Amino acid sequence: MTQFLGTHIGKLDRKGRISAPAPFRAALERVGAEDLVLRPSHRAPCIEAWPIAAFEALASGMDRLDAFSDQADDLAAALFADAHAARADNEGRLVLPEALIAHAVLSDAIACVGVGRIFQIWEPEAARLRTEEARLRARERGLTLPAAGGKP
Repeated sequence: MTQFLGTHIGKLDRKGRISAPAPFRAALERVGAEDLVLRPSHRAPCIEAWPIAAFEALASGMDRLDAFSDQADDLAAALFADAHAARADNEGRLVLPEALIAHAVLSDAIACVGVGRIFQIWEPEAARLRTEEARLRARERGLTLPAAGGKP
């Protein structure tokens, strides 16, 4: 599984391009992933960048739903309707569609935030606040992970 780590500040140019952070490009290269799916987060004002294999694994859950149910229709629209295929150019730049730029309220500065199997693209101050809020909620709730291998 690809692991995206850290927060990297960058620029959005007038053509809607950003430079994918070098550590994120290296993570993608390690697993042979060139293609990404860019989609608006349905939980936050940011863009999610999914390696294609991770997005396909997520979307495979759709196969377990009744193809003509309201649940399947709603999830399909939420996952696919505003998603965009992307591939970095030779200089590591990604073109962000205008609708996604508007969703994330991006201007000239951006923050690429690693969140494990995907990364997110945020307005930098919103990213900082989100990280602080998540850290506070994790502390307040006493969130922890099980030990590896199920051992204490």
